[in-house]
Amino acid sequence: MPHDPARAADARAWIEKATLDLRSAEVDLAARPAIVGDALFHCQQAVEKALKGLLAWHDEPFRKTHDLAELGARVAGLEAGLEPLLRQAAPLSQYAWRYRYPGETSEPLRAEADAALALARQVVAAAVQRLPAPARPPG
Repeated sequence: MPHDPARAADARAWIEKATLDLRSAEVDLAARPAIVGDALFHCQQAVEKALKGLLAWHDEPFRKTHDLAELGARVAGLEAGLEPLLRQAAPLSQYAWRYRYPGETSEPLRAEADAALALARQVVAAAVQRLPAPARPPG
């Protein structure tokens, strides 16, 4: 059965945005000095958008949320093999808001951002792997 082109395009658009967030995190960490808090935000965003891409592919509606535990549970219900990775990624939710506004009393560590980026890359790659070719970004 052929894939629905509109659904494939929607999923692909989410994955493209996730990939752009990964790139933004990489650029932030390559800056001198590194922009660690912003990199962490982009890691959270990459995971969020990859999960929304999978939900879009499965034609599963989702609400506007940054909660990776909620999104991850929804995705794990469709892609059970991703559950351990998604549980590991759930704590990245805090980076949707932490370090984004004045008042945070501590600065994030570079090692924290490096680990978050590695995890975000894993999640995005796993999402792409589960999509059919028409829903994957080119390249």
